[in-house]
Amino acid sequence: MTAKTDSLDKSAATLPQALAFAGLLAGNICLSLGAMLVRLVDTGPVAAAFWRLLLALPVIALLGWREAGGRLPSRHALLVAAGAGALFALDLAAWHLGIIRTKVANATLFGNCASLLLVIWGIMLARKLPRGWQALAILLAFAGAALLMGQSYELSPAYLAGDLLCLLGGGFYTAYVLLMQRVRGELGAWSALAISVPAGVPILLGTAILLGERIWPQSWTVVVILALTSQIMGQGLLIWALPRFSSLVVGLTLLVQPAFAALAGWLMFGERLGPVDLLGGAMVGAALVLIRLPSRAARRI
Repeated sequence: MTAKTDSLDKSAATLPQALAFAGLLAGNICLSLGAMLVRLVDTGPVAAAFWRLLLALPVIALLGWREAGGRLPSRHALLVAAGAGALFALDLAAWHLGIIRTKVANATLFGNCASLLLVIWGIMLARKLPRGWQALAILLAFAGAALLMGQSYELSPAYLAGDLLCLLGGGFYTAYVLLMQRVRGELGAWSALAISVPAGVPILLGTAILLGERIWPQSWTVVVILALTSQIMGQGLLIWALPRFSSLVVGLTLLVQPAFAALAGWLMFGERLGPVDLLGGAMVGAALVLIRLPSRAARRI
């Protein structure tokens, strides 16, 4: 184990878990704005993903260089982070294409299938079924998300292609999170992103050109906001917090995204929130409180 790894592990161990959990939640809140912003961008959907990464890259590269102190990562870490970046680019391409082919509610629901996949992966790693507070948290989280999305979700042949693309994106995103979780044992958050983001940029640009999309935006406001909120703030906070939590906890916190998307729709577009929506949001919130209880108990043992 290198001195750099020891330093990162020590930093992760001393970081207050409550602060890391707050960062994880804040990252997901920033990411929840993505679907709405993609619909407002005046480029093609994959081109919007390209600009999201490219505009964020200078800030991420600077922060990564400062974090690493100019030291180069190992070949293994470089390959893992670059592979994660390629998967993330495929996730963005599939999800952004799906957003414009289905309803926002469908895109949010299927795009967040990563939450279920990460929970399943966490259970498989633990080799035992969740019990007690943890089991109740999982039930509350998925039931609450189903209530939130059930009000506006619509299963229709007209949305099938978009729904499948969003599901595909969710699968790619699951693999991306798992690889970034792995590489964070050696690299800091910004160092990992400084490798993964450049790996995804050419994939997205090439895909947008092949699809014949409009690349250059007329208005830069929305693409800059997308890069700032979804990539720098959203992914930055998510990747920063990853080493502190299991795949199960990370998966459950992804359900903050549909809950906050519903709240943003009410605040920004006047979309009505009924009693069922409020109940679903409360259930997701209760699940996030409950999932923290086992870790507190474990510290007392």
